[in-house]
Amino acid sequence: MKVLGISTSPRTQSNSDILLRQALAGAQSVGAEAEYIRLCKLNIAPCSACGACCATGSCPIQDDFQIVLPKLLEADRLVFATPIFFMSVCAQAKILIDRCQCLWARKYVLKQPIAQTARQGEGPCRSTAGLDRRAMMIAVGGTKSRKMFECVRLIMKYYLDALDMAYFANLFVSSVDEPGKIADNTAAMERAFQLGAKLADAAVPAPEIPIEVELTG
Repeated sequence: MKVLGISTSPRTQSNSDILLRQALAGAQSVGAEAEYIRLCKLNIAPCSACGACCATGSCPIQDDFQIVLPKLLEADRLVFATPIFFMSVCAQAKILIDRCQCLWARKYVLKQPIAQTARQGEGPCRSTAGLDRRAMMIAVGGTKSRKMFECVRLIMKYYLDALDMAYFANLFVSSVDEPGKIADNTAAMERAFQLGAKLADAAVPAPEIPIEVELTG
């Protein structure tokens, strides 16, 4: 079981990053192989809306997106973490999401399979059609309003559809703004660990609708 964690916050001591690491620890506790990516360490340009992916299924922009994309396609599970900026995901998260337009084009325009895995020792590439790929979302915001998570749910619904991943769970925490403060929130830390373990446990059935956990800092 390969679990990929993507941290999109630009801030050091990021609260969403801390919860992401807890979720990955939970996944490792049930035997999963976890990998962590921090987007602010990579150079990924915005989508240029060139339309080339509708013909090829690939993005022609050459940058660190070529590092992230294969990992997204090979992952059995994804944990995607973002802070809330102006009631939505942060800029770094949105850039990555927009660059995955090539996957939308591959799936809906070219009618091609999205993900192929070619893991060492597992033989030839295989389509993910029929495979059980799942993802969870972590978001932390500084305001008290629960409305700030509405946009995130909608973005992730369509992003995960493009990735051919089932939407497994949301962990949303409001009223946390100070860097690193989430580490003092025992409930949030425990739930992140628990959800990460459930996400990576193949024996846990996929929910019909995403598991919703909303907490206040």
